[in-house]
Amino acid sequence: MPYTKEHKQKTRDSIVDSARRLFNRHGFADVSIDDIMAEAGLTRGGFYNHFGTKDELYAAVVAQILDGTPASRWSCNQAEACDVIPAFVSAYLSQAHFDNRENCCSLMALPSDVGRSGEPVKRAYRQVLEYMIENLETGVSGGDSRRRALAVAALCIGGMAIARAVDDAKLAQEMREAARDTAFSVAGWTMPRVEAAE
Repeated sequence: MPYTKEHKQKTRDSIVDSARRLFNRHGFADVSIDDIMAEAGLTRGGFYNHFGTKDELYAAVVAQILDGTPASRWSCNQAEACDVIPAFVSAYLSQAHFDNRENCCSLMALPSDVGRSGEPVKRAYRQVLEYMIENLETGVSGGDSRRRALAVAALCIGGMAIARAVDDAKLAQEMREAARDTAFSVAGWTMPRVEAAE
């Protein structure tokens, strides 16, 4: 008896979730299709019912943020006290997002891997980045909102990527806080009193 569409979608989602966790934890190059399928509780043969290549799966992982899935995992304690976009930036640069390596944003976790990947992955990364920038732009008041939204995106992604790369917790925290404070300044937002999600 053939599988239902719902079962196929659930299996595909399971593969993407497994890949996201493993890619974020180990990087694209160090994770095999066998690793991904084992993590999902599936056999390797089932992979090709959903994806042609590992690059295609990687593109699906990067694009997953467009569904709002990863972002919903970064809680912002100030959501009621500030607008959605500043709250998002606070949550993005929060300790909770920093600590949540498996469910973190693929924009920040995987840029080096994306740079070495094929066109489908780069296209998916660009689409997610553009989505982030467009949303940030809606929250930036005043002139030159596009350039300021680009700067805020760079501060969010770069600040977290660098904070993750260092072995000093104090420096990592300073990097995140400096990126957040500068992002708020660039966007013209009022600074939060305490860091979100801590």
